Amino acid sequence: MLQVVWFKRDLRIHDHVPLATAASRGSLLCLYIVETAYWQLPDTSERQWAFVRESVEDLQQQVACLGGQMLVVAGEATEVMQQLRNRWGRFDLHSHEETGNHWTFQRDRAVRAWCEAQGQEWHEYPQFGVRRASKEKGRHSRDDWAKYWHHYVHTPLTNVPTGIEWANTRMPLASSLPITEEGWPKNIAQDPRPCFYRQAGGRRRALAVLNSFMTLRGEHYRGSISSPLTAESACSRLSTYLAYGCVSLKEVFERLTLAQAQAPSLYWENSLAAFESRLWWHCHFIQKLEDQPDIEWRNLHPAMASLQRVMETAYFEAWQNGRTGWPMVDACMRYLHCHGWINFRMRAMLVSIACYPLWLPWQPVALWLARLFTDYEPGIHYPQIQMQAGTTGINIPRIYNPTLQAQRLDPTGKFIRRWVPELDNVSRHWIHEPWKMGSRQQAHFGLVIGKDYPAPLVDYQHAARVAKQRLTDIRDHNFVQTSKVIGERHGSRKRSQTGRTKTTSRRKNVDESQLDLFE
Repeated sequence: MLQVVWFKRDLRIHDHVPLATAASRGSLLCLYIVETAYWQLPDTSERQWAFVRESVEDLQQQVACLGGQMLVVAGEATEVMQQLRNRWGRFDLHSHEETGNHWTFQRDRAVRAWCEAQGQEWHEYPQFGVRRASKEKGRHSRDDWAKYWHHYVHTPLTNVPTGIEWANTRMPLASSLPITEEGWPKNIAQDPRPCFYRQAGGRRRALAVLNSFMTLRGEHYRGSISSPLTAESACSRLSTYLAYGCVSLKEVFERLTLAQAQAPSLYWENSLAAFESRLWWHCHFIQKLEDQPDIEWRNLHPAMASLQRVMETAYFEAWQNGRTGWPMVDACMRYLHCHGWINFRMRAMLVSIACYPLWLPWQPVALWLARLFTDYEPGIHYPQIQMQAGTTGINIPRIYNPTLQAQRLDPTGKFIRRWVPELDNVSRHWIHEPWKMGSRQQAHFGLVIGKDYPAPLVDYQHAARVAKQRLTDIRDHNFVQTSKVIGERHGSRKRSQTGRTKTTSRRKNVDESQLDLFE
């Protein structure tokens, strides 16, 4: 029987359980569907599609090295599956589980229903250390999740299959796209801004980034990931490649384990240990969306609906365009426009500014940032947005003061001047609070606040106090009881359950000035 491997966000042949399993059971067909409807969603963009296209082209070369050919088609998934059925008869479908947005969730439900109606098997396999609920057992408890994750990442990698019997794809489907450059669909997605410096897609590039981090850049990971000046190099930069499966989580973990065994110094050991914790958090957050898909649009804590945040269009547009009047906020937004990536702390600050002093609803904020992030991973994105917006009920509100963040993370204003050229001539003394300059200072530096560069949209100190009070006012007995239920379902458990031994002696020499990822 024909075995079809449906590639989605797993654009590789290495450590690919669906591929290896399908190859062992019969004639193999590798399939990628360009789902044009997906690329028109408000949380997808051209920068993401460009990365995916490069990764699919790279995947085609990987499959060709095995002696096969990718079947790349454009269309709606169930229609493509029906065409496969019409062309080859009954087949078994294999793919990785996907914890995507609501659209992909509904797409997968439709494919599942089609398979059941056709009497076909669809075998899904875990992509990350994330557990899917089953009809027999229901939703899994969080209590032993850390143990499950530890077991998953230590499972041996799956070998690339050999001696494959390939299906004949010389008779393409009606919707089949040629592999030639001219055959790819045009204008499939839109982008809110040009993304000049985004990362390139594909496994070869992913392996180069992984190697450079584990052998060179990772040394300063622990102390350098918070400032946008150093994070571009010190961060792993693997998020996009993990999001689209150019490398697997287990591949990264195996490479990390090797690097830890060969770490030349305590500094290296501490940085690699910090990175390992991020891999754990990566799956922890995806598990949240897996367990509760409506986190994408509904407040995790229902009482947060009473906050009644207002969609002030002028504020939202100023925030989108990097024109809030807070230099660090504007510099980060403009950087994100051009790179499709920015470090975690600056992402958190962007959300915090939008949802606290500007009091914007988090949903449009989430959609805008999703489109800008080349590494958009829904399972991480939406739980993180809600955590930073203060709507989970189980996390302490993180209200970032943009001036303090700038003074601490960009003390000389180097990053601000690079991305807010209007302030290029402003001295270090005024660069973080240019609105405080008098007319004489403004004339001296050659700009007018309110004309050449805006004053802050609101008084930050006052707006932050009002936001904090609003959050305090809704906390009553029922609020706390609901928070406990949410914590039982979604809260993290101690990582000691993974079986790793805590080495407190190593922590004594750690740079405590590092702004922690989840402080």
